[in-house]
Amino acid sequence: MSRRLVLLGNVIADLVLDVPALPERGGDVVATGGGLTAGGGFNTLVAARRLGTPALYAGPHGTGPYGDLVRAALDREDVTTVLPAHPGTDTGFTVALVEPGERSFVTRFGVEDLLDAGDTARIAAALRPDDLVILSGYALALPTAGPLLAALAAGLPAGTLLALDPGPLVDTIPDAVLAPVLARTDWLSCNAREAALLTGAHGEAALPALRARLRPEAGVLVRADKDGCFLAAPGEEPRHLPGFRVDAVDSNGAGDAHVGAFLALLGRGLPAPEAARAANAAAAYAVARRGPATAPTTAELLAFLGPDPLAERLTATV
Repeated sequence: MSRRLVLLGNVIADLVLDVPALPERGGDVVATGGGLTAGGGFNTLVAARRLGTPALYAGPHGTGPYGDLVRAALDREDVTTVLPAHPGTDTGFTVALVEPGERSFVTRFGVEDLLDAGDTARIAAALRPDDLVILSGYALALPTAGPLLAALAAGLPAGTLLALDPGPLVDTIPDAVLAPVLARTDWLSCNAREAALLTGAHGEAALPALRARLRPEAGVLVRADKDGCFLAAPGEEPRHLPGFRVDAVDSNGAGDAHVGAFLALLGRGLPAPEAARAANAAAAYAVARRGPATAPTTAELLAFLGPDPLAERLTATV
């Protein structure tokens, strides 16, 4: 049976705008497309859920139109919410500017920093010892919620797998908040920019530096977009796992798809290298389709892999 994936982070609204390039300062640009969807940690939850992993959202959500949008999206994907809606404040939102090959974000938080000790007690009571918990650096960067979530994560029981996705705001997280989380983390998954912010190193060279910030039993994964990922599994030598070549049309949410798929497949018993390679495939599948939550189902992932031996290993875990 699959272990549950629990998000300690934020599901917010994403206003996505497709642009040919970012405008110059003080300038303007006409978007060629876009839309309003659920985003943030939603994409990670969807990636796991579509691979058959039960998923819980253990974060705040508000009572305005963005909160309604988020709850409706979670409902459609059969993701359970742990906390009740917070009255009087809406869920936050992000403006995502997506240009060919890159995306940039501006985020306005709302209810996300109204987390309190009662909320974290409710979350702790809902957790199971064998849960897979994914903690977002976005949440750790919040002045009120960050310290509360760091304390919750640091106190998780030994059987609970804690994964940290530090996010693009990692350099704004106070060391007093980040250090206890790193000390408890089982898996750290980040992109190359975030790895450089954490270590000053790039690509595969960041793996030993990231490992040095974690306990010896922890693993590290650095996502490298079309080039796949670099993996340092516990007790193993670092390795590069190549990506899958596709015609990318929308990179928004690809990293989240990778994290969600990797953790879901770890929870189904796949060894880390196979889970990471399948996550490369899930991310490639996602970027070849428009929309922020385009991670594949198990059947779609198997079809994408085709005769690859990994497909047989995945089938055995269903």
